[in-house]
Amino acid sequence: MFNKILIANRGEIAVRIIRAARELGVGTVAIYSTADRDALHVHLADEAICVGPARSTESYLNMNNILSAAVATGAQAIHPGFGFLSENSKFARLCEEMNIKFIGPSAKVMDMMGDKINARAEMIKAGVPVTPGSEGEVHTTDEAVKIAEEIGYPIMLKASAGGGGKGIRKVNNVEELVPAFEAAQAEAQAAFGNGAMFIERMIFPARHIEVQILGDSHGNVIHLGERDCSLQRNNQKVLEESPSVAIGHTLREAITSAAVKAAAHVAYENAGTIEFLLDESSGNFYFMEMNTRVQVEHPVTEFVSGVDIVKEQIRVANGNELSVKQEDVTFSGHAIECRINAENPKFNFAPSPGKITNLFLPSGGVGLRVDSAMYSGYSIPPYYDSMIAKVIVHGENRFEALMKMQRALMEFDVEGVITNVDFQLELISDPHVVAGDYDTSFLGNVFLPEYQKEI
Repeated sequence: MFNKILIANRGEIAVRIIRAARELGVGTVAIYSTADRDALHVHLADEAICVGPARSTESYLNMNNILSAAVATGAQAIHPGFGFLSENSKFARLCEEMNIKFIGPSAKVMDMMGDKINARAEMIKAGVPVTPGSEGEVHTTDEAVKIAEEIGYPIMLKASAGGGGKGIRKVNNVEELVPAFEAAQAEAQAAFGNGAMFIERMIFPARHIEVQILGDSHGNVIHLGERDCSLQRNNQKVLEESPSVAIGHTLREAITSAAVKAAAHVAYENAGTIEFLLDESSGNFYFMEMNTRVQVEHPVTEFVSGVDIVKEQIRVANGNELSVKQEDVTFSGHAIECRINAENPKFNFAPSPGKITNLFLPSGGVGLRVDSAMYSGYSIPPYYDSMIAKVIVHGENRFEALMKMQRALMEFDVEGVITNVDFQLELISDPHVVAGDYDTSFLGNVFLPEYQKEI
């Protein structure tokens, strides 16, 4: 096993990785920007090293500084977490060249599956269903208009590179297409340095279903069930649960088998997620993309499967076989995760950085977990993502999980900054959500308009 790994991230995921490594007896190195000097992950790691100023481009995205920190501290591997450099094949390749193990898939596989156009082509080869769409990159509005006419409206414009909801637009007709294409392309170029787009027919209404997979260097690939991530705002997930109430046994077998087939086709190693859109009216599902990293919502899968995904990542990167085989994986109960952000839902979810003057995190009982890097007196910097915690619950059934989440959110108390806790409590208590009657359009088209009337 590795003696020491460097965590190329911050916030709750850095804390999560440090804790998993410590339980495996592996030493840890935290990196931090000048704005994160007092961050929890810095205090928890065995060593910590500053890699630059507050701006991400000069610190958490600074490949040279991070690799220099790994060499200086003698770290044998780098865990990228999610976001930042986690899906950057150039960084993974640099790690390989420096004989530092990247805790994730190879740069080659990352290029293959991280680029949505390449991934789509590979899934067609693997026999995994994909939505009707463009065959390659789309660079001009003239190309976009022609392809959209062939596919039929409504369509989705998507950036070939990156993720996180950037460079994505829904287009209902030809009048909307040109301005939407130009805006999405500009956003993609600014966010990822790549303005290449592709076009897909929009599956609407739909469920956003994703399957957690794990693979090792010995040819083993397994799935850990599915998550329903249909509750989204501006293509950003807000709440996730597992299993999905929209899927029965037969469909579950089909969609998880397709995910394993997809991962095996590219000889995938480490943790990854295959994302699908499910057309509930027909029961058909379509490959959307693959996330070649650990997901924000991985804890719901850990609760229902009993598998520690982060520990498996470290073991697999070390060359070990997966600690479980598919026949060993059993699923029990129901899990839900709510993302807690320092933001103001009453003012268009504007970020709300500042100093936490008092903090009480929910606790007590079986099946409740809070992943966070907050502490009383901590100042949330304005430079990074606004997510400050994740509340994850597990119950014997969905009703118990829902009630446990409501209880946990009622107890959650943060003073000094504005959060979306009350918003999440209203969402988890909504009759449609309680009944499991929602899709990707629900939060934006049904819940938010009613919520905003009350403001």
